Amino acid sequence: MRFRRITRRKFILGALLATPCAVLGDARLVEPTWIIIRRLRIGNAPHPYRLVHFTDLHHKGDRDYLQSVVGKINFLAPDFVCFTGDLLEDRKFLPETLAILSGINAPMFGVPGNRDYLSGISFEPVKKCFAATGGAWLADEQRELAGGRINFIGITCLHGGEERLPLKPQARNILLMHYPAWAKKLGGQKFDLMLAGHSHGGQVRIPFYGPLILPGFVDEYDLGLFQTKSGPLYVNPGIGHLLHYKFRFNCRPEITVIEV
Repeated sequence: MRFRRITRRKFILGALLATPCAVLGDARLVEPTWIIIRRLRIGNAPHPYRLVHFTDLHHKGDRDYLQSVVGKINFLAPDFVCFTGDLLEDRKFLPETLAILSGINAPMFGVPGNRDYLSGISFEPVKKCFAATGGAWLADEQRELAGGRINFIGITCLHGGEERLPLKPQARNILLMHYPAWAKKLGGQKFDLMLAGHSHGGQVRIPFYGPLILPGFVDEYDLGLFQTKSGPLYVNPGIGHLLHYKFRFNCRPEITVIEV
């Protein structure tokens, strides 16, 4: 059998044609559910607490995927779990979402996101779910734990003006919020850690360029760790995807482990 030699020109042309298909396949079929576990250490406390941060589930009925998220969180054995908004895409998924999240084996603290308001869900069952884990749904509330050594504060981002929040001087003050840009509304108050979501990291990030598009209330805080006037801010790219745009490229869904 004789093999026809492929010319250099044909090889290059074939590679150029194949690359967009490979990228599209990755963005549509691989990355949307290919969760990355990212680890960070904030501060130099001799006995840090282990937090697991996840956000922006936008649950749409994929039970297996959400159950895998809960399984990964439990495997990490956190002291506390932090959620920063957007539980679901439609209120019909609320019972299923909460039933699966109730399997988290650590105190879970969370705040609402814009989709949680837009979907019209009742927050009462959400509060019960989070409380049953030993945590709380913090809609402009705070909780002290570990004998006053940890102070979780959650804000709804519904207030237009400057936020004045109940900091505890002897505690590690951790702020949960949905919109990253709210870090600019804290009036110089200092936090040990701020956690946010909402941006999805842009979902599609072009190398050497960044996100193609971002929602509002993100500003420059699109993805990752930022040092701000009010302390370190971590923006998680989320677990789910916006509406029906099930695409991710160079921006995998993430569960973040943070020692603080």
